[in-house]
Amino acid sequence: MPKTLNLLSRSAFVLVAVILLVSLALSSTQTVQAGHRGIVLQFGAVKGVVDEGIHFKLPFVQRIITMDVRVKKVHVQANAASRDLQDVVTEIAVNYHVQPESAAYLYKVAGMDYENTIIAPALQECIKAVTAGYSAENLITKRAEVSQDMKARMQAQVESYGLVIDAFNVINFEFSPEFTAAIEAKQAAEQLALKAERDLERVRIEAEQKIVQARAEAESLKIQKQEVTSELLRLREIEATLKAIEKWDGKMPSVTSGAVPFITLPK
Repeated sequence: MPKTLNLLSRSAFVLVAVILLVSLALSSTQTVQAGHRGIVLQFGAVKGVVDEGIHFKLPFVQRIITMDVRVKKVHVQANAASRDLQDVVTEIAVNYHVQPESAAYLYKVAGMDYENTIIAPALQECIKAVTAGYSAENLITKRAEVSQDMKARMQAQVESYGLVIDAFNVINFEFSPEFTAAIEAKQAAEQLALKAERDLERVRIEAEQKIVQARAEAESLKIQKQEVTSELLRLREIEATLKAIEKWDGKMPSVTSGAVPFITLPK
């Protein structure tokens, strides 16, 4: 009986030892997924960054926190005022990513919630600052320029943290109903003015065409008048007489006025 108990005790000890060794081996490795970086912490202090793949760590001493370094998207709205003091609600979509080599520093200064602690406040600030530099009308007509200005200002604010702005898109500007109505009225007036200008141009062109045509006709009549001579008139008379003879059937008219019609032949 004592031998049996002794054997069971040894078996239990071996089993526990195996379990501990397996647990120790598992806790000594960690996999960093594609598109991420591993931030190595040793007793809570940042010791470095590891790439994708399987990595060893000291059990109970080190741990690895993964940070996404792929392109991410943030979508925000911001209230601001234009240069002419019009209230503007700006809708923005921004694509950004973390520079892999800066992951450890970003974690040290901002932790994993860097989108709320760095990205969002910087977006609000740059939207307000850039919007204040444009009139409300220019925000609409120069949207591409406004977007570029916002992107440049945003990049300048976050690059020290190892963040890169990949794309900055102004989705929409929303103004007060009164200002929107004024813009629509102005556009309608511009369209009417443009139509009136086009109509005036059309009338001017048509008038010029008529003047040119009249001048051409006058010039043609002038040339014809210069070419008319006594010989030409005599020729036209002869042609008219010949045509009359060709049409006459040789019969005298049955009703006359007392005089016999005759045709004067040319000499």
